[in-house]
Amino acid sequence: MSMQSSYRFSFGPWNISEGADPFGPEVRPAYPHEGKYALYKAMGFDGVQFHDDDVVPDLAKLTTAQALQKAGEVGRMLNNQGLVPEFVAPRLWFAEQTIDGGYTSNSAADRAYAWDRTRVCVDIARAIGSKAIVLWLAREGSYIREAKDAKLAYERLLELVDNILTYDHQIEIWIEPKPNEPTDLAYVPTAGHAIALAYASQAPKRVKALIESAHAILAGLDPSDEMAFCLAHDKLGSVHLNDQNGLKYDQDKNFGAVNLRAAFNQVLVLEDNGYGKNGEFVGLDVKAFRTQRGSPVTQHLKSSRELFLLLVEKVHTYDRKLVQQLRDARDYEALELYTLRHLLAAN
Repeated sequence: MSMQSSYRFSFGPWNISEGADPFGPEVRPAYPHEGKYALYKAMGFDGVQFHDDDVVPDLAKLTTAQALQKAGEVGRMLNNQGLVPEFVAPRLWFAEQTIDGGYTSNSAADRAYAWDRTRVCVDIARAIGSKAIVLWLAREGSYIREAKDAKLAYERLLELVDNILTYDHQIEIWIEPKPNEPTDLAYVPTAGHAIALAYASQAPKRVKALIESAHAILAGLDPSDEMAFCLAHDKLGSVHLNDQNGLKYDQDKNFGAVNLRAAFNQVLVLEDNGYGKNGEFVGLDVKAFRTQRGSPVTQHLKSSRELFLLLVEKVHTYDRKLVQQLRDARDYEALELYTLRHLLAAN
């Protein structure tokens, strides 16, 4: 057992949402994007998660040279504020060329667009001092299985991974699995799929997974098991902690808000396996309630961070000797009751 009691936290600027609601009016005014970075340190966050066009707004309208100039400015701003760019992800789900998936599209022109955007994303990541890009394969799937050759699609994804590894010999690739939404049937839906791609690649040590709690739940899996699987292979690049009320749309609820016991088990597996000792971030991907007034709205981020740290203390006071005795006796009824009592008891 290797506990890790000191953590660094991160979130993306999209987690301070604009208050837009597809089913009604905005409930809060937009908050200036550039102003969000000044909020991090005061809330106890050191890391910033990025999409490529979070770093460089209007990226599609700029040349590569212009994009990298802007990225350099953002890198200096982050350094001045003591912030660390955790990763940059290519945003490949809004462009016309990516409606049917960029990397797995049946169109060669669309696939070329996706590669060009990814290459620029890698350049942006390096320009701001980030060691990793995240591949959230948002539209890499289909609405009907007959629409694409699935075997060919997976071959194209492996080719993409190898192309990135060849393009930059230092960058890490963190694959963020999700089983659905916006596509109905997504490729690489679980940690197992992501790790298989890593081992099949030409540089397996530089390909890892990013596990999001809600995505695992949407796949009908336990997030702590997905994290443990990656940890067993030394391939947990990062986590996005949040919660999810059933198999619905991706809700990004506060961490632990739906299932406190499941949240405890996620913290338990991270803490017991020394996650964070090599600088890994505890990332939060949580959204404010659509009913919440104010600007900026940040309580959901502070609440999720606080809950994580409270659960770290619960992990520290979890009676490991008793747990082992109950495991040895195969008395899982008693183990369950002890765990629930422990979570309910005030420290």
